[in-house]
Amino acid sequence: MSTAQPGGGAEQDGGPVVPPVCLGDGHPLTGRSAPDLQLEDGTRLGELLRDGRGLALDLTADRRLPDVALSRPGRLRHTAGTAKNDLGPGAVLVRPDGFVAWAGDRDFDPRAFERAADQWFGASAN
Repeated sequence: MSTAQPGGGAEQDGGPVVPPVCLGDGHPLTGRSAPDLQLEDGTRLGELLRDGRGLALDLTADRRLPDVALSRPGRLRHTAGTAKNDLGPGAVLVRPDGFVAWAGDRDFDPRAFERAADQWFGASAN
């Protein structure tokens, strides 16, 4: 059962439910808990989040994210591959808590990813 809390949050079954804050890019995954994608090599998305960093997951054939994602060492992990259970996005930026901060379709603009990465993980080290 949910009850309203001051500040717009809610409490469910004794624990607070914090609404995810997201950038309004319009992608259906943004602001939701990241799906447990499995890459072709067998790695699951949940395994990639265990080190406490955010995740830049590049699912495009032309690997459009490396420079943007790698410019935030220690804050953001970059992984590229093909998902076995393809849900359609070309790239996904996942917060360390497992929520999708940003997602883009196959033809996404890398600058949109960079703006989201700046928002969530700070400016590039370069």
